[in-house]
Amino acid sequence: MLDKLNDFTGSHGQLQRGRGLVTGTIALSLGILCFLGVLAFHFPQYLTTPELRKSYNVDVMRFILLAAMVVSGGLALVNIIFNRSRWLSSAAFLLVAAAALLGGHKVPVNDFADNTPYIGLDWFILDLLGSSLIFIFIEKLFALRKDQPVFRAEWQTDFHHFVVNHMIVGFVLLATNLMVHKFFGWAANDGIRGWVGNLPFWAGLLLIILVADLVQYWTHRAYHEVPVLWRLHAVHHSVKSMDWMAGSRQHILELLITRTLVLAPIYVLGFSKEVIDAYIVVVGFQAVFNHCNVSVRLGPLRYIIVTPNFHHWHHSQDVEALDKNYSAHYAFLDYLFGTAVKSSRLWPEKYGVLGDYVPNGFFKQLKFPFVWKG
Repeated sequence: MLDKLNDFTGSHGQLQRGRGLVTGTIALSLGILCFLGVLAFHFPQYLTTPELRKSYNVDVMRFILLAAMVVSGGLALVNIIFNRSRWLSSAAFLLVAAAALLGGHKVPVNDFADNTPYIGLDWFILDLLGSSLIFIFIEKLFALRKDQPVFRAEWQTDFHHFVVNHMIVGFVLLATNLMVHKFFGWAANDGIRGWVGNLPFWAGLLLIILVADLVQYWTHRAYHEVPVLWRLHAVHHSVKSMDWMAGSRQHILELLITRTLVLAPIYVLGFSKEVIDAYIVVVGFQAVFNHCNVSVRLGPLRYIIVTPNFHHWHHSQDVEALDKNYSAHYAFLDYLFGTAVKSSRLWPEKYGVLGDYVPNGFFKQLKFPFVWKG
């Protein structure tokens, strides 16, 4: 069974229908998340994000866990009974059984210390579950490249980036918040900070996106124009297929540098918590959506906000698209600064780094900026 699982996770392409591979994959994915979810219930002080804990409705979390266990176990059991990919469904059923034996959705959560070192396992579980459910559905509904499978070539590399980078997002947010308050705690809450903090919600949200995107634009442009920074950013551009996981391919150092530079002025300017929370939702959605395999252009709005069409051109190897379309949210910034792509074609032909010199594989890409002799 383990050999078959290793071969399966190392492969790519369309899943054959009628053999239990699709339902088995869903069952296995949910089984893994269920097992991790039970561990998070057992060790919340080490495996959950402090900021998220305050927002949880524990009863809702328990219901989600129970529903996932039922769906995963049910799909696995049906496949086992009808002898469809038993090796895959057996692995899923064993994970659900292990989760149930560890207490399942009934694991008690007692009082625990709130200042312990932690890994944001809860953020990863919710992010992976939500992202896959939402964006795979959108990609199937509005597919740009209809022949591109969910498990396309090099998906394993991007999944490894997804796991690592999304696990440390909570750390980045916390570290930036602590750093800004330590070094800029003297900033008064009147003047500009008072004005920004008292803006109506929608005005504050539009402004925070503009501030963030101005920083993002010039940081992103520097990654392309400064050779030492391009070493890091080339990893992100090495993805050859655009989909909901493609945006996760990002070197850890780039993630840390960019997130810190973008979040610092947001905290310093004194935006309200509600506005910052809304911005995090917007940037999370847009970062994934704009890499998706979807045929979305939004008409004249594409000159104002960044769309998948706009960002696909940024990842293109086409000559007219090199070092263009830097914006993450507001497309008009590229038109303002003269870096917007001008092409008579609707979509680019080929993605990736021109010359294809970045190796595939998470650990190879992790050390690539330090060993590349280009």
